Amino acid sequence: MKRIQLGPFNRVEGDLEVSLDVEAGQVAAARVNSPLFRGFEQVLVGRLPEDALAIVPRICGICSVAQSAAAAAALADLAGVTPPPNGVLARQLIQATENLADHLTHFYLFFMPDFARPAYADRFWHAELAGRFTATRGTAAREVLQARARFFNLTGFLAGRWPHTLALQAGGSTKALTGAERIRVLALLREFRAFVEGTLLGDRLEAFADIVSWPALQEWAAGRQADFPRFLMAAGDLGLERTGRATDRFISYGAYGLFAAGLWQAGGSVALDAGQVTEDTRHAWLADAAPLPPALGETVVVADKADAYTWCKAPRYAGSVVETGALARQLVAGQPLAGDLVGRFGASVTARVVARMSEMARVLPEMENWVRAIVPGEPFCLPAPMPDVGQAVGLVEAARGSLGHWLSIKRGRIERYQIIAPTTWNFSPRDSEGQPGPLEQALVGLPAGDDALPTVQHVVRSFDPCMVCTVH
Repeated sequence: MKRIQLGPFNRVEGDLEVSLDVEAGQVAAARVNSPLFRGFEQVLVGRLPEDALAIVPRICGICSVAQSAAAAAALADLAGVTPPPNGVLARQLIQATENLADHLTHFYLFFMPDFARPAYADRFWHAELAGRFTATRGTAAREVLQARARFFNLTGFLAGRWPHTLALQAGGSTKALTGAERIRVLALLREFRAFVEGTLLGDRLEAFADIVSWPALQEWAAGRQADFPRFLMAAGDLGLERTGRATDRFISYGAYGLFAAGLWQAGGSVALDAGQVTEDTRHAWLADAAPLPPALGETVVVADKADAYTWCKAPRYAGSVVETGALARQLVAGQPLAGDLVGRFGASVTARVVARMSEMARVLPEMENWVRAIVPGEPFCLPAPMPDVGQAVGLVEAARGSLGHWLSIKRGRIERYQIIAPTTWNFSPRDSEGQPGPLEQALVGLPAGDDALPTVQHVVRSFDPCMVCTVH
């Protein structure tokens, strides 16, 4: 048996390394290392609860709104306040803008450049995809960056700025939308819809959202000239619909009032019990303890700990390994295409990408409806005075999956603050029972010769790693 060390990975927010044990040309075991410790949980201790709204967005420059939303939800729980309807709609729009932009960024700038690798030069599709997706030089980069920048103008109207907005508060959103601004937001949404329909999908959002099975998706994609059908062409040639299977157990906290919360496994979805979430530190460079619920969690550094190989904790649900992300959201919500793909092949590279496209097709029309439902002149935010003592949790969905903030306060100050990010779930190490995390499982069995390493890259990137969120 030999060991291959991959990393640091490029096109990833933060640092990521993967160690592969290879036997007979296949990956026999994998270990995922998050090598950068940042300490945001310790920074928050002793501060006023409201300070979290200024600090946690700085965890990440890609999904800062998601961190803001989780903190605001936790503070709303702490204060016992429910935002007014306009505040809820604004919050949904702000979160959806960042999440859809993240899906677009991931597909074009993080994921698809791997198909332009010279290792695929003999494939019939390589020349077309290399011309389109080669990093910094492909024709797609300029188009998508312009579309993304225009789409993010939404956050100027809805949140004042991006990243690190302070508009999201426990009581709603402090950035009210005027009637004139609502018209401009709808215009920006129509412009983004045109890009997604014309360049990414090659079809109307509603038509794509109606696809219910893998055979129907293949029939839909045949001969269609757009970027996602190009991915399906290459992925089908490489068999990526059968590659990268992990636990086939999925968690979602629910999103936008549109996608339900729950746990999905063979047989369907069951209700989510957040009290079943625990964190295990056995193989992290953190002090050993029995698996603890995040509300009681600690982050105590032990940098020379034996048998540790990452700064990432191992979150578990009822002691089990679970995957999170767009695929999890779509499965829990009962989306037929996601269910058919996982039912046929299990979770895979293709299924995770398809789920992101399905989510864009479902959420973007809903965003148009949310804008129309806003009533200018009515409240967007309510007062939310903080108590002197209490515990709270804020659960939201970032683009990459389930994000939770747990905090407790004592004498008006933060006593404990714990965060479990989506990549903490998906890139977790082994736990005290020896169970590998989702990515570690998904890599086992892959070919690992020099000409097969692009397959490893596809599987890793299908989870869309954001390592700075992983280790806060």
